[in-house]
Amino acid sequence: MEFFAPAKINLSLRVLGRRADGFHDLESLMCPVSLGDTLEVTRRAAGGLEFVCDDPTLPTGEENLVVRAARLFCRTRGIEPDVRIALTKHIPHGAGLGGGSSDAATTLLALDRLHETRLARDTLAALAAEIGSDVPFFIYESAAVIRGRGERVEPVAFPHALPLLLIKPPFGVPTPWAYSRWKDAREIPGVPYATQTFPWGGLVNDLERPVFEKYIFLADLKAWLLAQPEVASALMSGSGATVFAVLRDKESAAPLGARATEEFGPDLWLCACETLG
Repeated sequence: MEFFAPAKINLSLRVLGRRADGFHDLESLMCPVSLGDTLEVTRRAAGGLEFVCDDPTLPTGEENLVVRAARLFCRTRGIEPDVRIALTKHIPHGAGLGGGSSDAATTLLALDRLHETRLARDTLAALAAEIGSDVPFFIYESAAVIRGRGERVEPVAFPHALPLLLIKPPFGVPTPWAYSRWKDAREIPGVPYATQTFPWGGLVNDLERPVFEKYIFLADLKAWLLAQPEVASALMSGSGATVFAVLRDKESAAPLGARATEEFGPDLWLCACETLG
């Protein structure tokens, strides 16, 4: 069976404070998008868990989130692993798009279907929270408001297929580092941080402050996108390094992407996609 593991963007991300457990309390509107990885999950007659990936830079051992999710599901359900999982990657690493978290959540959903265990979403989300903060979001296959450290998920209706252009430079941003710098970071004069308000909500990301301090390239990219006539709004997703543009129409993605490459260099990763409701 083949399963789609969507990327996500943060349409808003507020950091409310540091918790006693070292994590941060968040409030975020997250939305899946039409970009995603693919997992092919099949039964193995010989038993055991086999995991392969087309991206040679990803570890495929016990540290991989897909392997961790599969082990956790089987252990908690009292099932002996008997599956082969083949992951085809399209979501880049270190992008703030939740690729690894989505792969892990989709593994839980896939094994629930494969073994016909029919677990409630909340039960799967509780398992997902043991793997990582963003993983529970992907269990619900919906736009959602995320609270706590990411484990409290409230699915919401988001009937807006926003056309997007995702742009990521050839570097990533370590998520723990971004959060560790949040409290002491300052705004760079002239860089746009203010909430961008639309009928469907406001775009704002509190992690732009620490990330832009170190990665000036991302601040320049956001400011440049906001100055383009095709762009209705622009924001960094999660802890970066992807900056996304909400376009006035989807036909604008190709010419805008070509200009971005001319302006910022040929090493940019670009993807035209749209939000999923």
